[in-house]
Amino acid sequence: MHAWLCTNPTGVEALTWTELPTPTPKAGEVLIEIKAASLNFPDLLIVQNKYQMKPPLPFVPGSEYAGVVAAVGEGVTHLKVGQNVACLSGTGGFGTHTIAPAALCMPLPDGFSHVDAAAFIMIYATSHHALVDRAQLKAGETVLVLGAAGGVGTAAIQIAKAMGARVIAAASSDEKCALCTSIGADATINYSKDNLREAIKTLTDGKGPDVIYDPVGGDFAEPAFRSIAWRGRYLVVGFASGPIPALPFNLALLKGASIVGVFWGDFAKREPKANAAMMGELAQWYAQGKIKPVIDRTMPMAELPAAYAHMGSRGVMGKLVMVN
Repeated sequence: MHAWLCTNPTGVEALTWTELPTPTPKAGEVLIEIKAASLNFPDLLIVQNKYQMKPPLPFVPGSEYAGVVAAVGEGVTHLKVGQNVACLSGTGGFGTHTIAPAALCMPLPDGFSHVDAAAFIMIYATSHHALVDRAQLKAGETVLVLGAAGGVGTAAIQIAKAMGARVIAAASSDEKCALCTSIGADATINYSKDNLREAIKTLTDGKGPDVIYDPVGGDFAEPAFRSIAWRGRYLVVGFASGPIPALPFNLALLKGASIVGVFWGDFAKREPKANAAMMGELAQWYAQGKIKPVIDRTMPMAELPAAYAHMGSRGVMGKLVMVN
């Protein structure tokens, strides 16, 4: 097998395409022949030693992937050789094969492509947990999605629409706003040229959004929060822009608003039954055509450094997927 090996997490340039012995799965594990792996923001942070999870060295990055079960370890009964699966294990995806815990593998129904499956779990699980569980979103409410053309942003638009909400999508270019409209957003804000607070005020008749979905952080967090509706819920999803914002607590008091943390990874560990039910619902929604990952492009696995560069330029719309 081959894989992109990180021996020293100093950045993407430290990754090397390396030949390695193909491993044998132990008890509770499976060997997966990887067909597709998506590039997520944590995959960039982890090779820069900036992510909260710091795997022992050396490691193969690639948190999310899909492929075919090539071998099963002792005690694995719910998966079999030749079965198509998707997995989000944190590392191991950027190669031709990987060992994964069988418990983390999502069996793929017929018609679920490897490319879509590799771009599915993280963004839809995060957005469903945020909007359905943490925000308790109701039909007819208005959701503002920041960073709306990215992976979790596009997933949030689709899930909010599936739940009957009105969606305002905020992104950094007209091209990204057009993408958001094409997947169901009711209105858009180009925050590279529009005043965010004024645009929100106009689009909500001064009421403000009931839910704000923020995977970006940085400079837009405070103006967005100042615009929130009475009893609004501000979802803290991530900090793609880099800086972690400091919101004045008096704003939460004045708006009767909630600042709600969204940490899907720990939810999945702490509440596995609730997470499994959620993933089942998401798989159904995919089969019904309610949700479908937006794929920016696919690239050969050997071109991973170029894919990282494209992601770093903030030009990606939806998800970037590497294929073998």
